Amino acid sequence: MHKLWLLFDPRQAIVGLFAFLFTLAIVIHFILLSTDRFNWLEGPSSGAAQSHNSALPD
Repeated sequence: MHKLWLLFDPRQAIVGLFAFLFTLAIVIHFILLSTDRFNWLEGPSSGAAQSHNSALPD
């Protein structure tokens, strides 16, 4: 494993890894915010709430 760090600078590798993971987390959160079910900022729209509760008996 130590020979791997001879090829790459550890500081640049760790900074690159954290930048990649942060970008991935931001992309995943924006994908979830674009869906109606997982949008925690605006909540579900009225159409989705009705279709979601339509399976419940009256």
